[in-house]
Amino acid sequence: MLVSTPRSSLLSSLPGVESLLKQTEAAGLIAEFGRPAVTRVIRAVLAQVRSELLANSSTIVPDDLSLIRIAGGQLRADVPSLRRVFNLTGTVLHTNLGRATLPEEAIEAVALAAREATNLEFDLVSGRRGDRDVHLERLLCDLTGAEAATVVNNNAAAVLLVLNSLANRKEAPTSRGELIEIGGSFRLPDIMTRSGCRLREVGTTNRTHLSDYADAIGPKTGLVMKVHTSNYVIEGFTSEVPEADLARLCHERSVPLVVDLGSGTLVGLEKFGMPHEPTPAESIANGVDLVTFSGDKLLGGPQAGIIVGRAVLIKAIKRNPLKRALRVDKMTVAALSAVLRLYSNPERLAERLPALRLLVRPVEEIRSMADRLRDLLAPRLDGIASVETTFCGSQPGSGALPTREIPSAGLAIRPVVQGRNSGAALERIARAFRELPIPAIGRIQNGTLLFDLRTLEDESAFVGQLPALNFLRASAK
Repeated sequence: MLVSTPRSSLLSSLPGVESLLKQTEAAGLIAEFGRPAVTRVIRAVLAQVRSELLANSSTIVPDDLSLIRIAGGQLRADVPSLRRVFNLTGTVLHTNLGRATLPEEAIEAVALAAREATNLEFDLVSGRRGDRDVHLERLLCDLTGAEAATVVNNNAAAVLLVLNSLANRKEAPTSRGELIEIGGSFRLPDIMTRSGCRLREVGTTNRTHLSDYADAIGPKTGLVMKVHTSNYVIEGFTSEVPEADLARLCHERSVPLVVDLGSGTLVGLEKFGMPHEPTPAESIANGVDLVTFSGDKLLGGPQAGIIVGRAVLIKAIKRNPLKRALRVDKMTVAALSAVLRLYSNPERLAERLPALRLLVRPVEEIRSMADRLRDLLAPRLDGIASVETTFCGSQPGSGALPTREIPSAGLAIRPVVQGRNSGAALERIARAFRELPIPAIGRIQNGTLLFDLRTLEDESAFVGQLPALNFLRASAK
């Protein structure tokens, strides 16, 4: 209810903060958000109303109940910006949506590390300061065959640290065909420049030979860099130097060979029906001195950059002051340790590691879920859009297996409105799904909002929020 008040008494007609807090409606807000938060927001609402009353000729003053409801709306709108979403894009390891989801073992380990003090850098045997890498190094060495290992906060940091430690003010020969750009226009040559080393391009875009590296290695060489082009493929008249051959050349010249695998996997993916992806163990067996790869892509763990290889080189890297600036925290150590331990039982890996489980999920299972959801969703979109079950193609994402499309199934949602207004109608529908309590993120292609269901495991939560679809509000915006 709105009360009309003479202008001379507008301000005096506003209630006080304490009187509003005593109202029955405010008690519910206090129970939900706490008295300090409710008090703060009510003060802000009253201040805003006073400002508007002084600035305008309006004589309408909100009553007590209206003021409390305004405060409640602001409190409920103040949700964390980082939220859970349903990734229905068809990209399993979606960089914008957080890449790999963690297994329960890792989540429990993170919770324990966050809740309690830990021996992160404390040696329980000697009672002295320890090294946080000790919690991960043995596991990584066992899985890769490397002599030593260290971990930083992402793979770009791993590459930066290696280059700065071993090739600062020196040259780093790298094939022109391997000068990759990753997401966000982040380019390998830029990382090399920032590391303090000088990029020396060898070969051509499509063909690089062993002799090109041999000609480039000299007194100014700090290391040779080889990059696995995980986010694109060059086909046709191509040639690249096998790691074992390049390793022999580098050893003859006493120059370290560094291989950046990017989206590294610790197991052969062929056993799961997927194409082969190079592993760190293969590179180490080929004689590579250092290998860098990500923790949060095909490996299926938290964001991290992993460096494995010769002990003498790892020791030099850990002496670099940048190592401290790029180190990981106790939660990352806990999560990565838990994920690495899952690899000790490869027979159950696809069952226990979410990233791999989603990649190998049978298309028949996904299609059955699509049929169920179609029957539930179609009535809610009646008159707004059609909903059909469709086959589609998923992809691993995050630069992994760029030419690999995995058969999948999902929902194709097409607006009833056709013609020049269909694009706007489609965007309103997509926005309505993004406004759900747990936003549902799909992809728009060929005039259709496509929900690829490969990564949807919590079907009940998705179904439970369908009544909250608000197309009228979405259309009004």
